[in-house]
Amino acid sequence: MKILVCDDDVAIVEAIEIYLKNEGYEVIKAFNGKDAIDLLEDHKVHLIIMDIMMPFMDGLTATHKIREKYNIPVLMLSAKAEDMDKIMGLNMGADDYMTKPFNPLELVARVRSQLRRYTALGSMAIKSSTCQSGGLMIDDDTKEVFVDGELVKLTRIEYNILNLLLTNAGIVFSIDQIYERVWNEPAYQPENTVAVHIRRIREKIEINPKNPKYLKVVWGVGYKIEKHL
Repeated sequence: MKILVCDDDVAIVEAIEIYLKNEGYEVIKAFNGKDAIDLLEDHKVHLIIMDIMMPFMDGLTATHKIREKYNIPVLMLSAKAEDMDKIMGLNMGADDYMTKPFNPLELVARVRSQLRRYTALGSMAIKSSTCQSGGLMIDDDTKEVFVDGELVKLTRIEYNILNLLLTNAGIVFSIDQIYERVWNEPAYQPENTVAVHIRRIREKIEINPKNPKYLKVVWGVGYKIEKHL
């Protein structure tokens, strides 16, 4: 796969190139946003690593223009750590964000994650049966669950719980509500039953089940799926 690395710092571009080539990726290089856009006309690129602060055309402007024509994943880099920079980058169409200095191994891991999502899901038409939050996606027609493009096997009950929460992302459901909707019977001391299934779902969809990204507990209230872009 081909990755476009765009940064006005030549040393950073060359360092990223070394790590990506060691993973078997082909790398093309640009040193400002305008050059990056021009290169997309001549190369089939599968992912872009884009710095924000660059001469001639900054990364935010370049990403906005790229999004007008391409659906390529964009991983944005910035020397700033302010939340506003991250929000602006995501609003312009970036898929992920890292702050300099960064761990090269984490960068490679994020590249892999974005490429899995792009190759598995990026070229598929969005169906009315699908529901997604970040890298977590359910296709209710096929009853399949994907995390970053990789198929995850759930039991019927686990699937039904996740489907309920994901299709209502951001809404908190009490334990009683989850039990009544999934088991289709009145809730009677359902705490342990629901908690066991929640734990198993987390083990399958979360990188760190003890610090979940998706399936969150709202203490004293219930559970919800966190909304992600």
